[in-house]
Amino acid sequence: MNKYSKTLLRFSAIFAMIGAFLGSHMAGAGGYEFKTVHAHILVVGWLTLFAWAVYYKIFTPASTKVATAHVWTAIIGAIGLTAGMWLYYLRPFNLPDGLVTVLFIVGGSILLLSFLLFLILTFMKTEEEVK
Repeated sequence: MNKYSKTLLRFSAIFAMIGAFLGSHMAGAGGYEFKTVHAHILVVGWLTLFAWAVYYKIFTPASTKVATAHVWTAIIGAIGLTAGMWLYYLRPFNLPDGLVTVLFIVGGSILLLSFLLFLILTFMKTEEEVK
């Protein structure tokens, strides 16, 4: 398994565990305060990172620099978006509104950048296409 695929797959598994734990907690507690965070952890963290892990398993990226930037912006963005969302919706530490909003937006923006990098990668010629 190549390094991009393995890295994304491992982070995907971490997000899956956290998302499943949050879902279990909500069901057991009968409270749904975490529903938005839970959904984004599973969709962005688990499913998206897993899909990208599969992409890197099947395809050889045309540019290792773009691929590396994509993988790390995906991981940082998924963590940043979901952590920022948790801070925004649940306010666990009573942080200033401006700081929480900035953290939420920065995480989401980094994740958006990872989607853009993925789009660019899919339009670049791979080594297999050049031959």
